[in-house]
Amino acid sequence: MLLLHKLLPLFVLPLGVVLIAIIVGTLVRKQVLLWYAALVLWAFSIPTVADGLMHFVEGNRTVALPQTLHQADAIVVLGGMIRHVEGAAEGEWNDAADRFEAGVTLYRAGKAPLLLFTRGRMPWSPDAVPEGELLVERALQRGVPEAALGLTAPVANTEDEAADVARLLRERGAERIILVTSAYHMRRSQLLFEHTGLSVEPYPVDFRVDSYPEPAVLRFAPSAEALYRSELALRELIGWLYYRVKLFFG
Repeated sequence: MLLLHKLLPLFVLPLGVVLIAIIVGTLVRKQVLLWYAALVLWAFSIPTVADGLMHFVEGNRTVALPQTLHQADAIVVLGGMIRHVEGAAEGEWNDAADRFEAGVTLYRAGKAPLLLFTRGRMPWSPDAVPEGELLVERALQRGVPEAALGLTAPVANTEDEAADVARLLRERGAERIILVTSAYHMRRSQLLFEHTGLSVEPYPVDFRVDSYPEPAVLRFAPSAEALYRSELALRELIGWLYYRVKLFFG
């Protein structure tokens, strides 16, 4: 099911639409489909469109100061920031490393007595060390006490993370959390965590759009990085809509 959830959006995301249009256009010899593919590829590969989509999913683009947050029972840091690389015992950071840094910063600021990581594990990599275990080791190296660190059971997606965090906190008689994740991922994450009955204060980080954009002439020049941002934002919107419908009818 997880693999299916990851594959299905490909048919409506720009790159998938472009490939389908090229294949069909070539087979039926319809040049209009090839032009359509080129237009879609250009549109979603320019910073103007990519940044607009990312702004929409990120929402408020201000990183809150730790002292402005309320006290909570736990700081919950969602996974998705470690890349497993041969020879790197603790893994290597990817673009979402700000999640970890924010979690440690909030703990040091005294915002909650518990710093909770999620034990992410994909079914296609059963031998990989779960990400949360690697993050706990890194947090210990930063001086966070072992007694202040927590881990979920193995989880594969945000829905699993929300369910297991809620289970762990209810065992402690707790319900107030500060939720740390990438800004583009916060809307869907907050929806799922609040659905479990937890009281959530969002702390978005890892913003993907620079506050000082490139010159106007470059904002219409296509790039692979802009296409990636467009697809990331659209995939997140699809995920958010999926869970809105699922939770509404569920």
